[in-house]
Amino acid sequence: MPLDRIDIAILETLQKDGRIPNAALAEKVGLSQSACSRRLDNLEKSGTIRGYHARLSNAALGHQMTAIVHISLSGQF
Repeated sequence: MPLDRIDIAILETLQKDGRIPNAALAEKVGLSQSACSRRLDNLEKSGTIRGYHARLSNAALGHQMTAIVHISLSGQF
């Protein structure tokens, strides 16, 4: 699905605030609420938007450290 400037504006806005109400999103990107809702549905159905997620605070969950590890192996085992 090719994305136009409005689709990109919708995606950029959702990346900053995934919980923005449709009315506010529509106003921000210059669409009616129904047109914005249709675009969101199309972006979801096409797989461009694959879901909405919560970012959790590691500190609030009691996690003291986050580690990202990359391991590369070469040779025969």
